[in-house]
Order: sequence, then C-alpha cells, then structure tokens
Amino acid sequence: MPLAFQSLSHGEISFGFFNIETDLILLNRYFFFAADFCEDISRMAAQGQGRLEASWNAYVLKEKDIGNLMGAIGDIDLRGFIGDVYKFFPFPPEQSAFKQNPEGYKTRDIVEKTILRYSAPSQIPITSAATGATISIGDYVFAGDWFGELLKYVWVGGYPRWKDGVRPSYVVAMKDTVEKSTHPLFGITRRIRVY
Repeated sequence: MPLAFQSLSHGEISFGFFNIETDLILLNRYFFFAADFCEDISRMAAQGQGRLEASWNAYVLKEKDIGNLMGAIGDIDLRGFIGDVYKFFPFPPEQSAFKQNPEGYKTRDIVEKTILRYSAPSQIPITSAATGATISIGDYVFAGDWFGELLKYVWVGGYPRWKDGVRPSYVVAMKDTVEKSTHPLFGITRRIRVY
C-alpha cells in the first residue's frame, strides 16, 4: 500500500507498492520495478563522494491513466493501469493474506505488458549534490532524510510488510550497498532506523 511521503517540490506524494503480487513501486506518477529501483540505488551508493548523477528506468503515466487504488482494492473501480493489475491480482479475501509477496518479480511479464498499454519505458534523471542534503528523482525533490524513508519503506516491504519476513535478494543487496556507501546522502539514510 503506498504511503504519503514529504517532498520538497510537491508536498506530500504517494510512494510504494500498490499490489501485493507485483514488485512495481509507484512514486506519484512514476512506476519502477522494485528490482530495478534497488539496483539503481545500489549503483548510486557505490559511486562514493561527489555529485551523484544517474538515470533510472521508469514508466511515467498520465494521471488519468493511473486508476483508482482504493476502488481497485474494493473491486468497484477497475479503470486505468491499477485497475488492470487488480483484474489479474485481486485484493485477497482474507486480511491475513495481505502481505507483500517477495516473489512479486515473477509477475513482471504480465505487469510489464499491461503498463506498456499506458506508457513506454523512459529514463528519468536522478541527481544529488555532493552534500547529500537533497535528491531529485525526475520532477520530485526530497530532503536526504525523506529519501531515507523511501528506502526504509522498500526494506520493510511497505505496508503490510514482506510475507513471512522474507525480503527479495535485491532488497538485501541494496541495504548492504547503502550501508557501505561513503556518500553523505547514504550517511543520512543510515541514520533512519531500519527495523
């Protein structure tokens, strides 16, 4: 379930997994496969000191094409991309089954074919000053500590957390690389308590 995170550029915006059977993450209107997101973070964390610059694979959807998450969860509004995903992977009938699947990457082919009906893949620019005080992810700017909260969300499996406490290997690799990074941005994120 995406949660509200504070950006410097747009105020509160949504970030997170939106379906427990996929590994797709949304950042407002940007969509990233979690494996790609974690690998991109790892590459940035390994760069060391200085200004960070990268470009990440993303799908950028028009607001009208995104759909209605709460309507899709309730099976009452299956319009847009999110609605299409919920047609394949409906919300579980048992609340106890509401856990993020660490094997969500296995549904990537279905999800990728679905999102391609709404957007072609593109590259968005990522930059962070040498101080690590802020990071820009495309149009969105975050303070370093709020960026750390985004990483923490992925680490814990968002809300409702990883099923059986099992994290995908790409999430574990991201955390390991972030912990070893010498860049101040990742020093800020390490101060965020990860549980």
